[in-house]
This record gives sequence, structure tokens and C-alpha cells, in this order.
Amino acid sequence: MDKIDNVITSLNHGITINERKNIIITGVKKIESFDDVEFFMETSMGNLTLKGQDLEIIKLDTYQGNVSIKGRLDSLSYSEGENKEKDGSLFSKLFK
Repeated sequence: MDKIDNVITSLNHGITINERKNIIITGVKKIESFDDVEFFMETSMGNLTLKGQDLEIIKLDTYQGNVSIKGRLDSLSYSEGENKEKDGSLFSKLFK
């Protein structure tokens, strides 16, 4: 288990975008959720949200933390925190 933990903690994070259609992300620790309009993932530099149209995973390498996504990218943003629900989902706002 120690070898896997060492690989995860030493991931370098980077994003390559080609013509807003092809996105390659490195340093991904975990993909929390995704659908064809939004991806939410934990990276080595914080939580990352991608929004767009017709988004889909092309390649996923969980050992090295690389993800390739295709589709039209409209926005990306970083956030700090444990997960998306704690950052302000509708349910968390209702039950505060």
C-alpha cells in the first residue's frame, strides 16, 4: 500500500487544452462525479470542475492520475474543500 500512496502524493498537476475539444489532465487523484455537461475531480492542486457540452472520458489511467476528455469545454474552475456537497449543494444549503 505504501507504494500506491507515494505515487498518489507525488502527482504533478497539469492541464492541456487543444481547441476547447480535447482536454488532458494530469495529477488527478479521484473523479468524484461526471456526466456529459460537468466533471468534478480531486487533483493534487485542489478540486477541479469542468463544464461543457458532450463531455466524455476517452482515456483514464488511475495509477498515474491521467484523464483524457473530449467535448466542448466552456469553463473550468478550482475550489478548496473536501467535496462538492460541502461546497454548497442545494441539499447542504437546505439543511444548514
